[in-house]
Amino acid sequence: MKEKVIRKGAGFLLEDVPAEEVFTPEDFGEEHEMIVKTAARFIKNEVVPNAETLEKKDFDLTRKLIGQAGELGLLGVDVDEEYGGSHLDSIASLLICEHSAMAGSFGLSMNDHTGIGSMPLVFFGSKEQKKKYLPSMVTGEKIGAYALTEPGAGTDALSIQATAVLTKDGKHYKLDGTKQYVTNGSFADIIFTYAKVEGKMTAFILEKGFPGVSTGAEEKKMGLHGSSTCSIFLDGALVPVENMLFQVGRGHVVAFNVLNLGRFKLAAGCVGVCKLAMEAAVGYSKERVQFGKPICQFGLMKHKIGEMAAKTYMIESMVYRTGGLIDNILSTIDRSAEDAGQQNANSIGEYAIECSINKVFCSEVLDYVADETIQMFGGYGYCEDYPAERIYRDTRIFRIFEGTNEINRVITTGFLMRKALKGELPLFTVAQEVKNELPSMEPLSPQPNDGVLAYQQRQIGRAKKVFQYLCGTAAQKYGMGIENEEEVLGLLADIAGEIYAVDSGFLRSLKSVGSAGEEKAALKINMVKLYANDAMMKIRDCAQELVATMAGDALDSELAAVTRALTFSPVDAIMLRRQVADEVIEVGKYTC
Repeated sequence: MKEKVIRKGAGFLLEDVPAEEVFTPEDFGEEHEMIVKTAARFIKNEVVPNAETLEKKDFDLTRKLIGQAGELGLLGVDVDEEYGGSHLDSIASLLICEHSAMAGSFGLSMNDHTGIGSMPLVFFGSKEQKKKYLPSMVTGEKIGAYALTEPGAGTDALSIQATAVLTKDGKHYKLDGTKQYVTNGSFADIIFTYAKVEGKMTAFILEKGFPGVSTGAEEKKMGLHGSSTCSIFLDGALVPVENMLFQVGRGHVVAFNVLNLGRFKLAAGCVGVCKLAMEAAVGYSKERVQFGKPICQFGLMKHKIGEMAAKTYMIESMVYRTGGLIDNILSTIDRSAEDAGQQNANSIGEYAIECSINKVFCSEVLDYVADETIQMFGGYGYCEDYPAERIYRDTRIFRIFEGTNEINRVITTGFLMRKALKGELPLFTVAQEVKNELPSMEPLSPQPNDGVLAYQQRQIGRAKKVFQYLCGTAAQKYGMGIENEEEVLGLLADIAGEIYAVDSGFLRSLKSVGSAGEEKAALKINMVKLYANDAMMKIRDCAQELVATMAGDALDSELAAVTRALTFSPVDAIMLRRQVADEVIEVGKYTC
């Protein structure tokens, strides 16, 4: 068996990774294919026919369908067999998220239950807690929810006001506070929540039936009408001491690592909805005839289809690459050990940067795809009778779920800087080396002896070097005060996201060339060429803005050096989009 390589989190920004090491969708095994077929069949046969009823908040039906998903084994892939699960790998879990997300409101209810509505227990619960709760959650008999946000504490989770006081007899904690925007809140049986014990954030397993727990009215939302979103009120709620989760005062460890996993899984859902939207848009464009031919044959429609396909390919590649990284590191954990919770926290936290990048990048690609789907449907896309309208409404929340994209941008660069300061990544050493190299860097151009994607590989390498230089410059200019320079952190995060996306797509394509040959990988190759071209332009714009704000008196020389380093010969993007679009149109949906 091939030995698994454990890569450092964010290491992709500093090193080249062998293509054969990266997990890609082409690596799905028989077990994965079985999960896909099971999930897709369940959504098509059981959920889609009931879509309109589910949209009217028929939560009895939602619970019934979640129970059916449990019977099919779709709720327990992350759970050990001794607690009723199947304990498959992280890839299987991602696949379920991807395919169930296509079911709109029901997909959210189910993914919330199996994701942040179960993960606190799966990764941080004691053996006794797991034995008590997980078997019924795996079957869908009991439904989970996650309650962190409060009216005055959203992005700033550490500022929660809910309190937990130990009763005089030492048998219970008495919780007081209000939790807001709780998905599955009205019908969940088990709620993972957080309160402060003597000022220290602590996690608890709350049962809906505990004294002092009540539920607020359903929120009237823009989209996802069939999901439950409400407040949970804790009015002296009595929680047995054995339902304190992990360790007193370590609730932030549970909360933040569960959110990392939630971001990672949300990104997989974005992939699924992008595919759903593309199938609807391309199918409609083949049927809609104007000026004597299907609108998919017009250049600007091909532009949209080509862009949608290339972006979807990149997010699919980065999501499953990240899945492989997380699966590798979680496989090293002794799940029966007393410190398994801390091992899980350390392992999940290793890839916090990748999880935040996935969440931001994938949700913004989904926004683009959903918007272009409306545009391709024209007036019909604005009407409720067509799928584009619901996709557009339902997915706008993805940029807010699991931490806003703004805070995730800050997390991406903030965590990277901390890793560098701790010596976990040699970022600043490398940045100094690049600073010395930068003045001599010449513009990039294709070479006659370039192999497949060699030019794009050089583009990615150059983008990484410029990013390293910019990080070093930012650290030198702002020092510890960089946390207050959110615009700078955001621009750096955008560059890191573009690098991770195109690097993941590139490695996947190169791996396909090695296994299937260049001819069969042609569509993947074209999508990488197309997206690398776009990514380099975005990276150059971000880099120039960063230099303009950081360079001071050296603006002219540094701007000239960075601009020269990121100057490249563009590809014929119009031709590439047409070629990608033609293949997608022929198939009638996303393909790679």
